[in-house]
Amino acid sequence: MKNLLNKKILLVICGGIAAYKSLELIRIFKKNKCQIKTILTKGALEFITPLSVSSLSQEKVYTNLFNFENESEMDHISLSRWADVILFAPVTANKIAQLSNGLAEDLATTVALASDKNIFLAPAMNVRMWENKITKKNLNRLVSSNYRIIGPNIGEMACGEYGSGKYSEPFEIANTINDYFKNLEGNKKFKALVTAGPTREYIDPVRFITNRSSGKQGYAIAEELQKIGFHTTLISGPTNLKSPDGVEIISVSSANEMYEKTIENLPVDVAIFTAAVSDIRMKETKNNKIKKEEFKNLEIENTKDILNLTSKHNSLRPKLVIGFAAETNNLEENSRKKLNEKNCDWIIANDVSNRKIGFDSEYNEVIIFQKNKSKIQNISFNTKEMIAKTLVEKISNELKANG
Repeated sequence: MKNLLNKKILLVICGGIAAYKSLELIRIFKKNKCQIKTILTKGALEFITPLSVSSLSQEKVYTNLFNFENESEMDHISLSRWADVILFAPVTANKIAQLSNGLAEDLATTVALASDKNIFLAPAMNVRMWENKITKKNLNRLVSSNYRIIGPNIGEMACGEYGSGKYSEPFEIANTINDYFKNLEGNKKFKALVTAGPTREYIDPVRFITNRSSGKQGYAIAEELQKIGFHTTLISGPTNLKSPDGVEIISVSSANEMYEKTIENLPVDVAIFTAAVSDIRMKETKNNKIKKEEFKNLEIENTKDILNLTSKHNSLRPKLVIGFAAETNNLEENSRKKLNEKNCDWIIANDVSNRKIGFDSEYNEVIIFQKNKSKIQNISFNTKEMIAKTLVEKISNELKANG
């Protein structure tokens, strides 16, 4: 497990008989030269002791939300910032419920709420608890918030029953974390460019032509690309969104500026064009505010087709060119036409006549059309963050499959 070398893992041990297996998990991590810090929940203290954990981890064990020995530093903040990943192993049905509802009831849940790191959960519980609809709902909510689930296995429980919910073996858990870092390292060789948001084509100092776009889907894709190791550049039109951490962001206003910055930042391995670029602009932008009667004399022209020019560029074309199509009717026909005319590899289309998704919504639902493939791929209704996660996983797999 060479990819664990020098990695910082915050291990949260929850209550349950499986807690004792976490001692073996710590031993595996330490053998592979990880740095381990540990949080024991109140329930975990009923099964294992801080002394047994600290003797293996060779680090202080944290149990309380407020540490009066070190009042100047808040543990839930410092621990969440320190870790490369956070691992709940084992995690109980109760802790899953707390996490899925955004509660901050103890140090463990507060750390998770304060963290922007990837969080892994290795469940351990009775088969009926695991199969309970409420538990499934809680897990689905966490997965849609970028939590990752390890296991559980099928087998005989400590309670004597048999079925799903059995804690994954420590080696399996450690191997999953190792694979995560391996994938992260492999993705560092890839460069990605994402365009997002609207553009503005000014008529005069106070009026402009634009397209409707919040930029949320593009920002979510850029953030997810960065999280899995891609060197990511985001070229954004005017939005009110927070810049994703670690992403190089370039702010532009017009379609021409977006085109110029796109060309400047090529070559890349993948370019994803989510921006809603205005198709027209004024032949001449007026220096002063014009009057109503002057509108009939305005002349317009087409803006540069950024997607088309990039996908047909002789020397700078990315290995994978992905366009977006926001359609209100004839979605498949219009998307396939755009796929062919623009020389894209993929077109990702959504039906923006559906008011539950797309513009300004936190949710989306998309269809992927691929060059030379008649079969389409559907990504069903979900948060834009989860749509981004699914798309980025497909992008990563495509680039690795094609060298």
